[in-house]
Amino acid sequence: MDEVMAIWAEWLKPSAGLPTVQWSLLLALAAAAGHLLQRYTGLPKVVGYSIIGTLAGLAGFSGAVWPLQGVALFLLELGVSVVLFEAGGRIPLRWFRHNPMVLLQSVLESVLTAIAVYYVLRYLDVRQSVAQAVALIAMAASPAVLSRVIIDTRAAGPVTERAMVLSTLSTFYALTMVAAMVGMLHKGQEGELQRSLYPVGVVLGISIVVGAILALFLRSALRVMSPTSENTSILFIALIAAGTALAAHFGGSAPLAALLAGLLLKQLHPRPWAWPRQLGTAASLLTMLMFVLVSVVAAKADWNPAVAGLVAALVLARGIAKICGISLANWGSGTSWKQALWTGCAMSPMSSVALLLVSQFVTASMTLGPRVASIALPAILLMEILGAMIATFAIYRAGESLKPWGPQDTQLMAGEARG
Repeated sequence: MDEVMAIWAEWLKPSAGLPTVQWSLLLALAAAAGHLLQRYTGLPKVVGYSIIGTLAGLAGFSGAVWPLQGVALFLLELGVSVVLFEAGGRIPLRWFRHNPMVLLQSVLESVLTAIAVYYVLRYLDVRQSVAQAVALIAMAASPAVLSRVIIDTRAAGPVTERAMVLSTLSTFYALTMVAAMVGMLHKGQEGELQRSLYPVGVVLGISIVVGAILALFLRSALRVMSPTSENTSILFIALIAAGTALAAHFGGSAPLAALLAGLLLKQLHPRPWAWPRQLGTAASLLTMLMFVLVSVVAAKADWNPAVAGLVAALVLARGIAKICGISLANWGSGTSWKQALWTGCAMSPMSSVALLLVSQFVTASMTLGPRVASIALPAILLMEILGAMIATFAIYRAGESLKPWGPQDTQLMAGEARG
């Protein structure tokens, strides 16, 4: 692909630059692939996006530089922030007061996931600091992938809502702990994360301040603007972008600040609110770009038999730990044991949040970062695609999808026959 791009560059000089043309064509191809895959197989569109990104990465697509920096890093952070803001806006804190077992499920599954992945990697002779970093990354499920699966399957029900809340909370824990560990790496205190709560307090404190300011601005806007107005949508996404740019600059976490902003806004403005269609289209494009970017970057990782074994062990340990954590705290949580199983399966995906965390490690340490990336990137690529399939299967098995799984053409024909 590099040779093809070199030939193009000799005679094709677009005003916006050749990378713009490359990304435009790649996103167009990903959109078509996602649509066709869902139409003829019933799988969510995100699988098609990821497959196209994977093929581009394997072919040597040069439009994504690793580690992420500049515009690419900002777009990834913005995409994650928008998803987490919306996810945080769906969590009413009073739910945990009436059903504290949900919070216990969240803490237990995240802790068990980190412990299981850490000790499995240590058993396979992975360096302690690398195993610790990968274990923290593995805590995070992917609200972005899960939300797209929910949209494509039109799912609704206890398993869907529980999985989305638990995925959001696991992301909260991972963002906080990784940002704290990265901060300690900058100070040359590698390996002391568990001995001090100071870095956690710094990251949380700055993110809470930025998130609170953002929530207050948005709440003030909702007092004078309609929640369904196009201008309100533009205001929301512009303020989230500003918060994304500022949070990390002051030592916080941009996605974490956006998540907290959505959570706080839900408490200040408890009435139901949703993204209007105009913002939905913009957010969908940003989300698709995010999935393609993740798969392009992850596909460039070095694959070998040793790494494949580590990734397989990591994925298996992570999946078992999440299911066990949710099941152990399921008593009194309001769901059946079977629903707890499907909830754990629905939390399988890893994607943009995990890639962002890996990028932070690579930027912070030239010794630790590449070793973390060599294990985490293949796992992210695998679980962005396979995880979306598992989550789709879990939602259908839980009986919470409003449409049957199968080619859409077949479904239309069946509907016409019944008519």
